Amino acid sequence: MVPQDKLDQITQRFEFLEAKLASGSADDFAGLSREYADLRPVADQIAAYRALLDQLAQARQMLSDPEMKQLAEEELPLLKAQLPQMEQALQLALLPRDVADARPAILEIRPGTGGEEAALFAADLLRMYQRYAETRGWRFEIIELAQTELGGIKEVIANIRGEGVFARLKYESGVHRVQRVPTTESGGRIHTSAATVAVLPEAEEVDIAIPATDIRIDTMRSSGAGGQHVNTTDSAVRITHIPSGIVVTSSEKSQHRNREIAMGVLRARLFDMERQRADDARAADRKAQVGTGDRSERIRTYNFPQGRMTDHRINLTLYKLDQVMQGDLDEVIDALQADDQARKLAQMGA
Repeated sequence: MVPQDKLDQITQRFEFLEAKLASGSADDFAGLSREYADLRPVADQIAAYRALLDQLAQARQMLSDPEMKQLAEEELPLLKAQLPQMEQALQLALLPRDVADARPAILEIRPGTGGEEAALFAADLLRMYQRYAETRGWRFEIIELAQTELGGIKEVIANIRGEGVFARLKYESGVHRVQRVPTTESGGRIHTSAATVAVLPEAEEVDIAIPATDIRIDTMRSSGAGGQHVNTTDSAVRITHIPSGIVVTSSEKSQHRNREIAMGVLRARLFDMERQRADDARAADRKAQVGTGDRSERIRTYNFPQGRMTDHRINLTLYKLDQVMQGDLDEVIDALQADDQARKLAQMGA
């Protein structure tokens, strides 16, 4: 079990933050408020665990009192039964948190192998995530979209804001494979196509410093649908990050807004690269872990003829493909989170 001195340290830090914020004398009020909010669930769990231990101790003392013995004998089994669950909840609360979990996310979807069918599948994935965002009460904003003539997607970039966005969606990064009869196929043969999904935590300026000398900004005329602004003003923006070669474009009507959007996406990609480098340094077996965001990993197969979805990382198969494509993703994401937590708990006990 977790050493008591560690629980004492967390409780003392939480109480210090609580007193500091209540006094109004905190210099870094925003930073201390974030730390306080992060520690509060852990402190609450520690308090509940210790309250249970106190109840157990009191019940054991009551055994020596003839008048209270019967009551203690009734209470002790009930209290002891709660202890394993309470200990596990405490261990989960103490797991190292991904600091990016509470952040908004940048979602990028691109077709892989499969031509037009892959582009159509990418469009299906976009709708799936849009519907999932609706069920969670998140705000879903498409910031860059390139479509094919048949309604498929060449590339889409979206910003998703809400509570716990990255914590839920970070498991979606990787190659999504589809098996179905394409609408463009007259012979009725089942084809296999793929699309790549990347979910990046939104980065702030303090996270990633981008010197002006490291970027080149080009303006051009928008090529999408947009009424009078199309081909009349150089509003679209393309930003090239020279050291990495990353290129980001945005084609809204406002050039100022396009710069803001493109810089936000660029920061997210560079921040993601830094996170992946740090992960690689910490764990040589990173690719074997759930939720790593490895873009080349085939994570899931959507088999339409059999109506099933299989997540290969945890060997989970659901025969509810229609519901999944309608945005019913909680069951698979919950399973991925549980597996991730189990791995981390195993590492803590190693």
